Formats: sequence, C-alpha cells, structure tokens
Amino acid sequence: MTEKQNQSQISNINLQIDKLKETIRENNDQIKKSIEKRDELHEKVRKSRDEINQIKAERDVLNEKVKQLKQQRDAVRVNVSPIMTEINAINEKIETLKKNMPRINVKEIKKQHEDLEFRIATTTMDVHEEKRLIDQVKELEIQLSGSKKIDVQHKKIKALLEHRKTFDQQADVYHKELTEVAKKSQELHAVMMEKVNVMKREREEADSLHKAFINYKEQNNQIYDQIRLLISQSTGIRASMHEQYQSRRKEDDQRRKEYDERRKQEDAKRQQEQAERQAKEKVLKDKIGGEAREKLNRGEKVSWDEFALMLGDESDDKSETQA
Repeated sequence: MTEKQNQSQISNINLQIDKLKETIRENNDQIKKSIEKRDELHEKVRKSRDEINQIKAERDVLNEKVKQLKQQRDAVRVNVSPIMTEINAINEKIETLKKNMPRINVKEIKKQHEDLEFRIATTTMDVHEEKRLIDQVKELEIQLSGSKKIDVQHKKIKALLEHRKTFDQQADVYHKELTEVAKKSQELHAVMMEKVNVMKREREEADSLHKAFINYKEQNNQIYDQIRLLISQSTGIRASMHEQYQSRRKEDDQRRKEYDERRKQEDAKRQQEQAERQAKEKVLKDKIGGEAREKLNRGEKVSWDEFALMLGDESDDKSETQA
C-alpha cells in the first residue's frame, strides 16, 4: 500500500474516531441528564414515602379508634339483647293472657263498671238489688283483671323500651362517631393510595432512567472498544509506514554510499587521468621547448608557440632550482 493510501486510511480512521467521540459526548450529556432526573425522582420518592408513612400512621390511629368504637358500640348493643329477650317473653305472656280472655270491649266494660259503682253509691235500693249489682261489678272486675294484667305487662315493656332507648342512644353516639372516624380513615386511605400510585410512577420512571443510564454506559464501553481497535489499526498502519520509511532510508543511505563511492572512484580516476595528461603534456612541452632551444642555439628560427614553450620550460627549471 502506498504512503498516500496509508495517509488516507489514517485520516478515515481519525474521522471515525472523532464521530465515535462525539457520540460518547452526546451519551455523556444524556447520562448527566438521566442521573439528574433520576436523583430528582428518587428525592420525590423519598419525600412521598415519608408522607405516605405519616398518612398511614394517622390512618392506623383512626382505624384503631374505629375498632375501639365498634367494641364500645357492640358492648352497648349486647345489653340490648337481654332486654329484647325479656320483651319477647312479656309479649308471649300477653298473648297467653289474651287467649284466656273473652273477647270484650274494655272501654265499654269500664264504663259499665263505673256506672254500676256510681249507681250503687248514689241510689237507694233493697238488699237483693244491691247484692245483684255488686255481683255484676265483681263480674266486670273479673273481666277487667286480665286487661289490667296486660296493661301491667305493657307498662313493663314500655319501661324496658325506655331502658333500651338509652342503650340505643349510647350505641348511636358511638356509631355516629365511628362513622365519622371511618370516613376520615377512608379519606386518608384514598389520599395515601393516590400518593402510592404517584410514588410508583415516579419509581418506575426513575428505574427507566437508571436503565437508560446503564445502556448509555454500555454503549460508551462498546464505543471505547471500537476506538481502541481503530487506534490499534492506526498504530499498525503508522508502524508499517515507519518500517517502510526506515527501509527506504536504508535504501537511500545505501544508494548515497554507493554514489559517494562511485564519485570517489570517478574523482580518483579523473585525477589520475589528469595527472597522466599533464605528465604527457609536460613531456611534449619539454621536448618542443628543448628542440626550440636547440634551434636557437643553432641560429634557426622558432615559432611563437615553440618560443612560448621554451620560455615555459625555462620558467619551470628556475622554479625547480629555486625550490
């Protein structure tokens, strides 16, 4: 893979990492909001629980009072039962008396009885007539005696009913108070149950937010794993690029060494060739200069070039002598 391709792949990995980091930031924002809302709901649940416990305590006090009032009412009603038993017994006795009594008009008999007593008391009569009337009075009194007995029993029933009325009134007082207390207890229970339902919804919402918080944390952990994998891939690519760079550098160093060695060899060869050329030129110059000198010694003409070479040769000789 070329360096350009490697750089492109690293850039792509960095873009992926940036996107994943942005997702983590967004998740962390959601986590923060979830935690804040969850903790707020937990505080509401705690307050609701305290309120519920307070209401429950008040309701339990009222329920205990209802229980006591029921016991007091029932205890009073227990006293009514013997009274009703006695009244029923008296009613049975009255029915028995009525069965043994002839069917009479009590008012009419009473009137007859009063009339006879008034007549006996105010009228002069013989002994036989008086005795007859007295016997009639006795007969009427016998007839009225059953009615008197019944009246006595009715009075007993009336007295017992008055006694029962006292117990009924006392029981009604307890029952009325019981009803009012029970109503307050029911109202408190309704308020408590409404708060329980609200607390339940708040707890469910808090649990949901906590689950969301856990999900975001798990997502972040998975994203961190992806980032570590991408970083590992990027590191691998960079390591490969470094190896390629080191390999190229070694190759470049080797080529540079080879180039320098060639240059040295070429320079040495060039210097050798130049030295050989200069040596040949010097031999030639010395030869021509020598020949020109010989020509001058013989009185022969020499060319300017020969003369210059001759002078150059002499200059070289002087330099060597001075040296």
